[in-house]
Amino acid sequence: MSRSAHPAGPRHADVLPEGHHPAPPSDLNHLDLKVWSRTVTRDADGVATVGGIEVTRLAEEFGTPAYILDEEDFRARCRAWADAFGPDADVFYAGKAFLSKAVVRWLHEEGLNLDVCSGGELLTALDAGMPAERIAFHGNNKSPEEIERAVRAGVGRIVLDSFQEIVRVAHVAQALGVRQRVLIRVTVGVEAHTHEFIATAHEDQKFGLPLAGGQAAEAVRRTLGLDALELVGIHSHIGSQIFDTSGFEVAAHRVVALLKQIRDEHGVELPEIDLGGGLGIAYTPEDDPREPRHIAKALHEIVTRECESARLRTPRISVEPGRAIVGPTAFTLYEVGTLKPLAGLRTYVSVDGGMSDNIRTALYDAEYSVALVSRTSDAAPMLSRVVGKHCESGDIVVKDAFLPADLAPGDLLAVPATGAYCRSMASNYNHALRPPVVAVRDGAARVIVRRETEEDLLRLDVG
Repeated sequence: MSRSAHPAGPRHADVLPEGHHPAPPSDLNHLDLKVWSRTVTRDADGVATVGGIEVTRLAEEFGTPAYILDEEDFRARCRAWADAFGPDADVFYAGKAFLSKAVVRWLHEEGLNLDVCSGGELLTALDAGMPAERIAFHGNNKSPEEIERAVRAGVGRIVLDSFQEIVRVAHVAQALGVRQRVLIRVTVGVEAHTHEFIATAHEDQKFGLPLAGGQAAEAVRRTLGLDALELVGIHSHIGSQIFDTSGFEVAAHRVVALLKQIRDEHGVELPEIDLGGGLGIAYTPEDDPREPRHIAKALHEIVTRECESARLRTPRISVEPGRAIVGPTAFTLYEVGTLKPLAGLRTYVSVDGGMSDNIRTALYDAEYSVALVSRTSDAAPMLSRVVGKHCESGDIVVKDAFLPADLAPGDLLAVPATGAYCRSMASNYNHALRPPVVAVRDGAARVIVRRETEEDLLRLDVG
């Protein structure tokens, strides 16, 4: 993987050298809805609002840092994906992006299915009332206890990730007297243009069984030979934060070739193909994600064309958007604490959060936008680096941004497009308390995941 690979996809592959910065925006007060959730705007006083509520009021009531989630936007994106793929396909929300009981209920009400990849995510889904048959269970090393919970609950799909898992799931299903529906995850040798740590379809990585060398075909043989398992399809996931469907075209071609091999060898036409997720979102105005309807049309055409060429019936398509649904629906609200101008370089703007609430910048060199949201300003643009309060020089929230030169302690900043993976990957580094998730809709705000307290922190420390 080239060092220039970037999690925002191939358009960002040519990383600019240190010290080279884009020109400042023409209007520092503009909130571009390409990166902000749909109900974000500014009121007459210049204060940003979301769901009809001023961010200053949210900060006063819930404190900072806080994840502010636009419920109406989340629901609208669920509907857009469901409508785009229609009744003849399945949309599974990837719970790893962000999962809570409230989110599970929204998914259920909007008609989406749910993909989980741990016992904890499965527990949350079941506790919130998601019908088990609408859950798919992923993971490359599911424990026997996790598998048993899933089979007992009656999950609709378990995605098999290794030869050992074929045996484990079959053993549990047989002991419980059920026939478990499963898919086999394959790696198709497609290199999605993403960061090395989030590209998942090349052979040299931990997920799936490679088509190359025949491991995937052998997994099919073993699965079909077990009465306790019902093989219903093949699963493929080629990466994350992808901006075009060309990689899916190559992946579908190779998956359909496997389906043809299965038909010719076993006389079975599998009814399902899961193409995974990974479609990107706009973290900055320069990013250009595709709309769900365009993605659905492209994927349907790709699979239909490949199946017609192989003289196969077109299987039911599944997709797994997570980031593409929840990512744009939330922003993180911070309070400015200190400013440190470095002559000839930039100003370091320290906020009251950091890598404990958004590890993605440090982990993936991810890019974000940021804006002053507690007021507007006519001051000149100031090249800034928004950093956290942790004891790490890599504790960066936004690497390069232009903020008003009159920025001061106490101002509120917001970083958009933090709905995916920020709360899911949040930590207690430096014994920080993880922020709350506050859902807003139609002028009302409520906590759906509460802020951790010092009591929470000490409760686990048994001394």
